[in-house]
Amino acid sequence: MELHSDETIWYFFKKGESHGFSLLFKKYYPQLHVYGLKLSNSPEITEDCLQNFFIQLFESREKLGHINSLKAYLFVSFKRRLIKQLQKNQNNIPISEAQLIKTNFTFSSEEISINQEIQFLCTSTLASLINQLSPRQKEVIYLKYYSGMNSSDIAEVMDMNYQSVLNTLQKALSKLRKLSENQQIKSILKKN
Repeated sequence: MELHSDETIWYFFKKGESHGFSLLFKKYYPQLHVYGLKLSNSPEITEDCLQNFFIQLFESREKLGHINSLKAYLFVSFKRRLIKQLQKNQNNIPISEAQLIKTNFTFSSEEISINQEIQFLCTSTLASLINQLSPRQKEVIYLKYYSGMNSSDIAEVMDMNYQSVLNTLQKALSKLRKLSENQQIKSILKKN
């Protein structure tokens, strides 16, 4: 299992492990907070609702079953809770999801700029990791993912047999995973 994959986080969270809850909270609170602000347009309601959501989630964790996507589950559950809270604050007048999104959901140029900066950081990090691969591994990655070639074509271009291409690709991807995990661990240690 990946170090901080959603499956790992969910597993430890459901077992009641404090670091499972901490990872879940740190990973999804900011995203859900921004989403809630876009839906409600109210920092107070969003923060109260989100804190209550995480408390209720923690208290009922043993009853929660298997989920396919942690992120989707959290967003859907929080959205439902927030809509109920908004209706309650408006004397139980029903609020449709479409009405809520139509009136409150906007983007600022700052948000788009931040998203572009994050994408740039991810891209530069990936480039740095790829540059740590051997020349053959870099070439295989380039031909596969940047040129869109299949393994047979790569074998022909690199003058290798088909199985060697698959092995080189697998080794490259494994090394990228390992390098990525090491970088995540280093960044966590720097923060503490």
